[in-house]
Amino acid sequence: MTAILGIWDVTIKTPIGSLVVEYMFTAGDDGLRGVATLRGDTTALDDIAVEGSRVTWRQSITKPMRLHLEFDVTVDGDQLTGHSRAGRLPRSAVSGARRG
Repeated sequence: MTAILGIWDVTIKTPIGSLVVEYMFTAGDDGLRGVATLRGDTTALDDIAVEGSRVTWRQSITKPMRLHLEFDVTVDGDQLTGHSRAGRLPRSAVSGARRG
């Protein structure tokens, strides 16, 4: 679980362009929590799961359109790579770095 803890600057390469999103993962009494912040809008993450270096989660967004996203990334030290998917839309590449 500790592999993902911290604040991450994550780039998501979507069909409409790249988005740079801040993700923050923390450990609470009830498990792992996370939020994503883009342009001042913060969204809670759901169903965060960690299996070794693999981390998955879900989140819903309303801008630029209403979508339900599923993320699947691998953490390697202070770097993460993987993809996100919104329903039947093509996968979007995800990469990020943990803030020092």
